[in-house]
Amino acid sequence: MTTNPQPTAEQPATETVEQAKPGKSSQEKKPLLGLSLPELTEWVQQQQQPAYRGKQLHNWIYDKGARSLSDITVFSKQWREQVADYPLGRSSISHKSIASDGTIKYLLQLTDGQIIEAVGIPTEKRLTVCVSSQVGCPMGCDFCATGKGGFTRNLETHEIVDQVLTVQEDFGRRVSHIVFMGMGEPLLNTENVLAAVRSINEDIGIGQRCITISTVGIRDRIPQLAKHRGQFTLAVSLHASNQKLREQLIPNAGGYPIEKIIADCREYVKISGRRVTFEYILLAEFNDRTQNAEELASLLRGFQSHVNLIPYNPIEEVDFKRPDRQRVQAFVEALEKRHIAVSVRYSRGLEADAACGQLRASKA
Repeated sequence: MTTNPQPTAEQPATETVEQAKPGKSSQEKKPLLGLSLPELTEWVQQQQQPAYRGKQLHNWIYDKGARSLSDITVFSKQWREQVADYPLGRSSISHKSIASDGTIKYLLQLTDGQIIEAVGIPTEKRLTVCVSSQVGCPMGCDFCATGKGGFTRNLETHEIVDQVLTVQEDFGRRVSHIVFMGMGEPLLNTENVLAAVRSINEDIGIGQRCITISTVGIRDRIPQLAKHRGQFTLAVSLHASNQKLREQLIPNAGGYPIEKIIADCREYVKISGRRVTFEYILLAEFNDRTQNAEELASLLRGFQSHVNLIPYNPIEEVDFKRPDRQRVQAFVEALEKRHIAVSVRYSRGLEADAACGQLRASKA
């Protein structure tokens, strides 16, 4: 059995703009998706094209959804032929699973053949995209289908941004919100995730306040993230009210105690001025007792926070169960009684392999 190593630091992304060179394979060329207007302008000038072509290229990539430079008809046919094999960095839809409520889960095939998940979650006024940040996940959380599948690699910036454009194009409507809650641990791929946030914000035009980055908690990364002073929301997947329970769910939890996570989150609020959301998956008869709610309230007392309760989506690999609505409501009331802001997020599309990683695993 192959063991997937757990990374201790993110794999750095290379952000230099590269000139197309004769004989260089498309796999070796840095894709253009994810680059800013100044970077695209620099690139077209390196190709001996006028600077205004950069704005045209930016418009065709981010607004018109071009999938290759050959699609960009405002460019001369001769130049399009010269750069036809230069990659934009788009994926292809390998499979779609459509739930009765309109939620669509996508399996996207990357250029190296790897498969990732992305989800489009529509409401009347919103279209939210749940994006992945890694191929698989190294964290190995006991309740998570993605973690059961192991870890392959970090996603590049363009592979993250592509998920947003793909869902937007398939739905035929603008995306309004982004959540980094798909496959992977975003703070083990911080550089590419933050570069993708910049592109999603500046190039696609989605406000940072409509973007959420979710992490299970990586030592030292939350304070580092605070220094970026972004306007996105930080969501910490706590899932337990004490260290003993957390270590049963998350293999790496011993190296980053729950008290230290909370201390780092308090510092994050102080530096960024943004409240922290704490995600808490409710597992029947495991972490959903009133006592757990009381412990959680004690941890979170005294700083800007919000608890997002998530009744568990069962997977075949483990025996955890989904709590009934009465137990969920009792947990909510226990938090509210202690003046903790709380909401419940019932998952969309339960009949469509709803838990992260389930669809990918079922099609593997």
